[in-house]
Amino acid sequence: MESLATEIMRQKENKADYIVYVNGLYVEACGGDLILHVLDGNGTDRIEPLDMGDYAHRQISAYLNIPAKYYSRMLNEYPELLTKNVNGWFSRTNAQRMLRVLDGKMRAFVSNRYMRIDHHEVSCAVLPILGELSDVQFISCQMTESRMYIKLTHPELRQNVAPDLTIQSGLLISNSEIGAGSVNIQPLIYCPEKDLGMIVQTTTARRNHSGPVYSADTEFEIRPEEYTLIEGSDFFEKIQDTIHEAFDEERFNQIVECVRSSRDASVSTDNIAGVIRTVCGEFKVTESEQAGVLQQFSESNEMNRYGIANAVSQYGQQIESYDRATELEGIGFEILSMSDHKWNQLNEAAA
Repeated sequence: MESLATEIMRQKENKADYIVYVNGLYVEACGGDLILHVLDGNGTDRIEPLDMGDYAHRQISAYLNIPAKYYSRMLNEYPELLTKNVNGWFSRTNAQRMLRVLDGKMRAFVSNRYMRIDHHEVSCAVLPILGELSDVQFISCQMTESRMYIKLTHPELRQNVAPDLTIQSGLLISNSEIGAGSVNIQPLIYCPEKDLGMIVQTTTARRNHSGPVYSADTEFEIRPEEYTLIEGSDFFEKIQDTIHEAFDEERFNQIVECVRSSRDASVSTDNIAGVIRTVCGEFKVTESEQAGVLQQFSESNEMNRYGIANAVSQYGQQIESYDRATELEGIGFEILSMSDHKWNQLNEAAA
C-alpha cells in the first residue's frame, strides 16, 4: 500500500490534461513508434511531442473506425501507412477531444466531457472511511496501465466453512483514469488458506466518468477536478454505504451460505471437461483460459460448483494480466452464486 500511495502521489505531480481540436493533431512515425504533435493554427507544436500509450492507440482506432486488428498490424508492420490513415482522418475531423498525459506520454484519447476522477481523489475519499474500521488488512494493491486496484479484508468478519476453508469479508476499490472503466467499490470474499479472493457482484458503488463539457475555444491545459468525491456529495455517501454494507454481518452470512450451497452442488465426474467448457463458456471464460481452469479444478478436492468457481479465480493468479485476473475473480463469484436451476441446466447441456 505504501508503494501504491507513493506512485499515486508521483503521478499526481506529473500528469496533465489538454482540450484540443482533432484536426490540430498530427502523428509522426519515429523509429518504429508513433509520436503525437499538438499544433496551433500556424502548424507549430503547442507542447512537446508526445509518446502514445497502447490504450490511447486503441481509443484512436475506435474513434476513427479503423478496425483494431488492422490498426495494430499497421502500427507493428507499416507505421508510415498508419500515420497516413490517422492524419487523413484527423484532418477531416473538427471535433474536440481530451488528451490525458503522464510522463510525456498520451495515455488516453477521450471525450471532452470526460469526468476526471483520479486515483488520488479516490484514495483520499476511501481510506479515511476504512481507517474507522479496526484490523483492516491490505491483501493486494496494483497499478496497471488502465486501472488502480486496492483489495483488502476485514479479518474480524470471518467464518469457517470447512476445516480447511475460512471465508473473510473484504473489499475491492478500483478506478480508471483513461476511460477503461468507472470508479468501483465492490465487496469481495477472501480465503486466507488459499490466498484467494472472489469479487461479489451484488452490491456496488459505481460512478461513470461523464461530466461537464470542456471547450478548446476557452481552455487548453485544464486544472485537476477535486470535487466529485468530497464529503457530503451523493457519490461519497454511496461509497460510505457500500463499504458499510460490505462489512455488514448479516449480508456476510448470506454470502457464506451461498458458499456452502455451492459446495453441495456436485459435478459429474463422467465429463469434467465438458462441464468446465459449458460453465466457463457461459460466463465468458475463453477457450485458452478454460484449459488452465480445468487443470486447477482437476488438482483440487472440490468436485462441485465451488470448486469450479475456485479454479477460475486460482487460474487468474497464474496469468500475467492483473486486469484479467481481477475479472476472473468476479466471474468466479458469478459461477459460485448462480441459481441451482441454472447450474442444473448447464450440467445437462454438458452431458
